[in-house]
Amino acid sequence: MEMPKAELSTPSSTPLASLQIKKEDETLKAVSFPSAGDRAPNHGDDLRSLLLPDAHHLPVTPPSAIETNFTCYFALDFLKPGHDQYVYRHANGLCVIGLAPTHVALKEEGGVVRVDFNVGKSDRSEMKVTGKRKRNAKHFESNTALCKVFTNGNFFLARCCVKGSLLEVNDRLIKQPDLLNTSFFGDKGYFC
Repeated sequence: MEMPKAELSTPSSTPLASLQIKKEDETLKAVSFPSAGDRAPNHGDDLRSLLLPDAHHLPVTPPSAIETNFTCYFALDFLKPGHDQYVYRHANGLCVIGLAPTHVALKEEGGVVRVDFNVGKSDRSEMKVTGKRKRNAKHFESNTALCKVFTNGNFFLARCCVKGSLLEVNDRLIKQPDLLNTSFFGDKGYFC
């Protein structure tokens, strides 16, 4: 059996080089490759526009570290409408939990007046995690209560929303519960 011959031909009339496999004067397959002279003359300009974008197309303010590094999810409570929370999830698995802008506590008159991490048998704010393996971290289910959020006359339970270990809580909320009213969706108004 005779093997097909491979020929590389670069005719001077066409700028493309083509690889042709011939068997007894019959072309089986032809594939075109661009030659060095076929590249676009503005190849450097295209690369420059990708690396250095036009200043008019950039956003007015750069995205925050939260917007860049975290993916935002919302945990909607269907049993109690309006008790919604958000979960920021980092690629390494770390989750940050807080009240969603649609939560009832943020819409009430006066807003949040107090946050209490003493829920059930333990005070979440007294918990200290140590070491590389995060010793003393409490393991929670998605429905475990994290804290109580007090408004004028009512209180609401904020839940964990995800299964995992509690590493720390935001102690600033104990002294400054108004952070939930002003920057609930930012870097200061999170629970844990």
